[in-house]
Amino acid sequence: MTILLVPGYMADATLWDDVAAPLGKFGPLLHADLRHDTSIEAMAARALAAAPGRFLLVGFSMGGYVAREIARLAPDRVQALVLVATSTRPDTPALRQSRGTVGKAAASVSFSGLSKTAIAMSLHPDQAGNEVLVERVRAMGVRLGGEVFRRQSMIVRDDDRHRLHEIRCPTLVIAAGQDRLRSRAESQEIQAGIPGAELAVIEHSGHMIPIEAPGALLDLLLPWLERVAAQS
Repeated sequence: MTILLVPGYMADATLWDDVAAPLGKFGPLLHADLRHDTSIEAMAARALAAAPGRFLLVGFSMGGYVAREIARLAPDRVQALVLVATSTRPDTPALRQSRGTVGKAAASVSFSGLSKTAIAMSLHPDQAGNEVLVERVRAMGVRLGGEVFRRQSMIVRDDDRHRLHEIRCPTLVIAAGQDRLRSRAESQEIQAGIPGAELAVIEHSGHMIPIEAPGALLDLLLPWLERVAAQS
């Protein structure tokens, strides 16, 4: 079974490095390319065009919005869906305004990755000063570069709560206990909206679950995927 991994805002394929080997036992891993588009719909269409006929789908944060759109576009191709540290709520007006300002910034403005303040907010409070984790997140942004930063900052995340019922594949929703960017209530909304969805919470992790708590993430993912595979 191919697993299509969809990263979040200013994250690249290295987001999944700590879980890749165990997940690879299920089959090939494919990474969605979110560098080129300025809408969730366009990102989903690009990822779907590069995907095989049938696949498992894992979306993190912004990638959760993309993954849900993929599941709606191709319900017969998505075998199962995992949504990690994401939401179905729209951006707040303040967030849209701030990101819009970034998106309109001149290309000549230098970019050296996300700020340490922004990165610290994405981590568990106890990890906010962990230079290794902070640098790992910052380095993903540096590799993607300023153009992708501006492009992704222009993306509008619309409220899709009214469309959650359209997703019919087995779904696992994973939240972080100390996520300062996405609340547990947001994950509960997703679980409630998708028929039959399951919810699990990883305590002692901030938003960046795949790099903060890869072991705990695998403890949830592996048995769930084994169960889904056996039922396929």
